[in-house]
Amino acid sequence: MAGSTLGTIFRISTWGESHGKGIGVVIDGCPAGLPLEEADIQKYLDLRKPGQNPYTTKRKEADAAEILSGVFEGKTTGTPISILVRNEDQRSRDYGEIRELYRPGHADFCFDEKYGFRDYRGGGRSSGRETIARVAAGAVAAKILGTLGISIRAYADSIGPVHVNPDRLDFSYTYESPLRMPDREAEALAMDYVKSCVKALDSSGGSVICQALGLPAGLGEPVFDKLDANLAKSLMSIGAVKAVEIGDGTVVSERKGSENNDWYALNEEGVPYKTTNHAGGILGGISDGSPVTVRVTFKPTSSIAAPQPMLGRDGALHESVSIHGRHDPLIVPRAVVVVEAMTALTILDLLLQNLSSRMDYLQQIYGHSAS
Repeated sequence: MAGSTLGTIFRISTWGESHGKGIGVVIDGCPAGLPLEEADIQKYLDLRKPGQNPYTTKRKEADAAEILSGVFEGKTTGTPISILVRNEDQRSRDYGEIRELYRPGHADFCFDEKYGFRDYRGGGRSSGRETIARVAAGAVAAKILGTLGISIRAYADSIGPVHVNPDRLDFSYTYESPLRMPDREAEALAMDYVKSCVKALDSSGGSVICQALGLPAGLGEPVFDKLDANLAKSLMSIGAVKAVEIGDGTVVSERKGSENNDWYALNEEGVPYKTTNHAGGILGGISDGSPVTVRVTFKPTSSIAAPQPMLGRDGALHESVSIHGRHDPLIVPRAVVVVEAMTALTILDLLLQNLSSRMDYLQQIYGHSAS
């Protein structure tokens, strides 16, 4: 299977299936000398692991990170870093009744058409559990970015019809909220909505907003590897993502240029800044020094308990089938940290590429003063 590798300099290769022995990632291109221990990775994995509250799957997994290589005496060595998370609570029997059926909204039919074979146990490689590897790698990327004064923050912007109010945002509450919603009033409404979905044996969609703060201007390659293009690819590769918007996103189609352009001003020190940020911190595919802002839209969980018609592998239509197993009624809360991870991976890789964009950057590292 091609397509399991991401990045140019900071490259990750992920592996593993939902009901296999484990999930893992190999990171290549991590600079030597970064202090790194399993606890650095674990704090990110704990934010996405299942069974945390009534709004996530009941699957119980420790999701404990094991660093197998690339770290010696507490620091990265510059060699590939291999991270393993073992699967401990698989219930493959839950999928026995649908092994010959194609679940609506899933990639079952597509896998069969592409490979002539599929792992029906939770979707195998297409399972949301695959994102463990992304989060583990993203934790390393985020730590490197942190040493450069760059931080990534994400939160649930909407759940079903409920949206946060920008005037009520309290980012300190994001990871206290079981829904990852930093607006207590919106969170209460969203909880009621999700409970109504669960009662109806249904699920909910939603969206995540992610911001990169402290990013310097000049990041991104201006043709095929634009910052926004690479972010869109990385974020769209997350299962269940159906749209990625940069800055104000699709609403800009309703504006005039005079309404949408971000005008520059000078501060007291004569440093230019933008008075607005409709562009989301990216112009011409290159960061402009403002916060980089993306909005990621997730579809409702496809596995629902309500009976649905399903197509069989034999071509027969089965009118009313229920999906058993332990599934999230809502993907968004656990996806917030996945969005953070993919954003961190994309930004770090472009930062490393940017080191070769100017002679003075090379001279700062390798240059020697004339004697």
